[in-house]
Amino acid sequence: MRNLVGDVSSAARILPELDGEKLFIAAGKGAYLWDEQGRRYIDTALGFGAVLLGHSRPTVLESVSRALHDAAAPSWAHTREHPAATALAQFTGDMRKVMFTNSGSEAVHLASRAARAFTGRRRVAKMAAGFDGWFDEVSFGNVSTPEAAFADGARPFTERTTLLRFNDFEDVERLFEEDHDVAAVIVEPMLANAGCIMAAPGYLRHVQTVAHRHGALVIADEVLMGFRLFAGLTSLREGLSPDIATVGKAIGNGVPVSAVVGRAEVLEGFERGTVLRGGTFSGNPMACAALLATLESLQQSDYESLTTKGDDLRAFIESTFATHGMTVVTCGFGTVFSIWPCAAAPTTYDEANRFASPAFSKALHLALRKAGVLVMPSPYGRIYLSFDHHDGVLQEMKNAFSKAAACLAMVFGSASLPHHAFGSASVG
Repeated sequence: MRNLVGDVSSAARILPELDGEKLFIAAGKGAYLWDEQGRRYIDTALGFGAVLLGHSRPTVLESVSRALHDAAAPSWAHTREHPAATALAQFTGDMRKVMFTNSGSEAVHLASRAARAFTGRRRVAKMAAGFDGWFDEVSFGNVSTPEAAFADGARPFTERTTLLRFNDFEDVERLFEEDHDVAAVIVEPMLANAGCIMAAPGYLRHVQTVAHRHGALVIADEVLMGFRLFAGLTSLREGLSPDIATVGKAIGNGVPVSAVVGRAEVLEGFERGTVLRGGTFSGNPMACAALLATLESLQQSDYESLTTKGDDLRAFIESTFATHGMTVVTCGFGTVFSIWPCAAAPTTYDEANRFASPAFSKALHLALRKAGVLVMPSPYGRIYLSFDHHDGVLQEMKNAFSKAAACLAMVFGSASLPHHAFGSASVG
């Protein structure tokens, strides 16, 4: 009997069996992972976006190791916390105050608490189908839930959470007409966990303008996109001026660390001790050491080159499937994107929900896994690249996609088939 529930500690790690075998990873280095049988795979999940420098980057490991040897849990204030906060605050614009947490879910939870405390209002609005953590309050309306596909006049809400539709300009106005108890709106630079749905031109600024007009704060959830396109917050590059932001994943290169950053007046309650925060491991020495080493490396990294390589890979994937008579499109950025089995990328969750094909995504996962590349099996999954995905790795990926496209063409047939034909086949 296995004691670990479902073989994993997080449901996102569940992968389908291949030839009757479950996958268990034993080690990782650079762009690669090795399973317990010693088989090597190119990794495109990369800690679900957390590993941007590549697995086991020596400078990060050395920094974390020194911190571990100094003391893993000193309980009291320690010498790495202030330098880590100062290093992070260099990239966060007017949000100069920092509170460390352990996970993105914790960061969003704490940011929501900050917004409620500052405004005196109860509810936080999140994008339907967006993922802002797995805690009860913000998991409401996640992708694939019935609430995520709500119709006009039927907005789902709870005592502490309400939803709005991504890229729907009018729905933002309606939200504040219907609800005067919204403390903040959580925005993502793109709806990543719904398949990298890109924000329409002007949409994010519209959300911010309307929210601020009605006295609500803006929380930029940068846990996934922060530091992925450049060394900083994507929302700032998009011209936003959030009141609070949550960051995580890439800032620790796989070591658990996240943070809430915000304007001083918004987080003042935490300074005074009138708003509760805690966490035995929040801002621990290893997390701070990982952040310091990672941010130093990211500042020296060539983001433009990596994005160009990713865009080239996206074009190759689309053209390769087309060569085999199948239509797919990629959606996102060069360093993080999704693959859709349709002619045009979805611009709303309603479209994404209609285009999503679990059978296609599972088949693609299995075909690529056979060819030595690991991708998420979900129709809303993403492909990430790290700075260790050099030209040789990308060529290996192209070879694998060529094999996968040929395999899927045999299973699914030509692109002339209606979309629902993608719904019932698999690759074994």
